[in-house]
Amino acid sequence: MWYWLFKYVFIGPLLRIVGRPTIEGAEHIPKTGPVILAGNHLTVADSFFLVLLVRRRITFVAKDEYFTAPGIKGRMQRWFFSSAGQVPIDRSGADAAQSALNTAVSILQRGGVWAIYPEGTRSPDGRLYKGKTGVIRVALETGAHVLPVVTSGSEKVNPVGSRMWRFGKVHIKVCEPLDFARYRPLRERQCIVRAATDELMSVLYTSSGQEYVDRYAADVKAAS
Repeated sequence: MWYWLFKYVFIGPLLRIVGRPTIEGAEHIPKTGPVILAGNHLTVADSFFLVLLVRRRITFVAKDEYFTAPGIKGRMQRWFFSSAGQVPIDRSGADAAQSALNTAVSILQRGGVWAIYPEGTRSPDGRLYKGKTGVIRVALETGAHVLPVVTSGSEKVNPVGSRMWRFGKVHIKVCEPLDFARYRPLRERQCIVRAATDELMSVLYTSSGQEYVDRYAADVKAAS
């Protein structure tokens, strides 16, 4: 219930005023059944606008720290992220990546919509970075189609490094679904998973117009 109240009553109307969001390609999202939304990631606002404009309920996998903070603030934060469709995963252990993938598989097996940013983190400079292979591993495990999603304009509404939001215009483009069924018989081979991931990133690159960098965004952030 809280998910829909946030979307249509408490936060959604404000987002529409600030970001004047629009969406194209929404017809590519099936009304029922499992689907993966895989997008570029410019700012924190990307997730808010995606939830606002997609009619189906979306579930993200979020870091466990959002759900474990102590005190009243921690409880409020945990309630907010849970209500907003976030599922916690522990990223501190050696099996953290597998834990996240298992959670995603569970979401899709229940016929849900799973959203993920293949870059693994927000772009540090507006460019598109190398995709991690987790999204494709889940797609090959479940058979779910992958829909590339391109967000633009959110970096002006929610500038990186600033807590203040500004008025702007956010646009979301949902591209045609990618069917990786041909890769499933060879899904245990790393080179196959990598090739499929690069195919996804190529669509995001072509559709977004961003400059592509063949490095992981997390490595670039760590180096700086």
